[in-house]
Amino acid sequence: MAGADLREKLQNGDIVYGTMLFVARNPRWARFIAGLNLDYVIIDTEHAAYSRGEVADLIAALNITDMTPIVRIPYPSIHQVTMALDAGAHGVLVPYCETVAEVQEVVGAARWRPLKGALLKRAIETGELPSQASEEYLQQNNRNSFVMIGIESIPAIENLEAIVQVKGIDAIFIGPNDLTVSMGIPGQVHHPDYEEKLRYVIRICTAQNIPVVIHLNSIEDVTKWVNEGARFVLYMSDATAMVKGLRKDFEAIQQQVSG
Repeated sequence: MAGADLREKLQNGDIVYGTMLFVARNPRWARFIAGLNLDYVIIDTEHAAYSRGEVADLIAALNITDMTPIVRIPYPSIHQVTMALDAGAHGVLVPYCETVAEVQEVVGAARWRPLKGALLKRAIETGELPSQASEEYLQQNNRNSFVMIGIESIPAIENLEAIVQVKGIDAIFIGPNDLTVSMGIPGQVHHPDYEEKLRYVIRICTAQNIPVVIHLNSIEDVTKWVNEGARFVLYMSDATAMVKGLRKDFEAIQQQVSG
């Protein structure tokens, strides 16, 4: 599934499903993940120690499946955005954005790649491009560039209404760990204050027809937040799923054997 297909599916009001790669290195993992019937996969280069070569190899493998490959870049940066897309990704998750200026820069980098420097700044600020031919070329060249913006702190929440006015945002991502730490309630993803923040984000984004992504680790939480309006399901990671699945099975095995 290309980035444009993922965008269209969301614009049609469908729910999309995906997971995050945190420890998988071998491109052969793509074959096994493809059997899960997911819409997208995020390669996490913010918290995982992937090299550029490993990321490119995983993207190449994912690009021959029906899943959209998205890279979670390490930090908001024009060059990080373009490196991920140049490696073949069909989208970027840009973490910990807090200001309109940050969002404009990374969205502009994705939409107008390979423009850089003064020309990119002009395109972001005024919409002016070198020519009509350049505009048509860049729009076609970047049609699959899916842009997810990470809202992961109180300052980001406070600026959200202005941030969602930036044209070209395909989804808003909420990082539970960073946001709960920012709120002073680390890891308390069922705290009423945190849940109220999620409802606020969903309400503001839904008004702009921007889907919301919440990284979730239980079926109960996925069901709850889909029912509350989150149409972009990001469930677990390869590491979390493996540990959770093996723990459950071995506990059952040990109980059977011991019993």
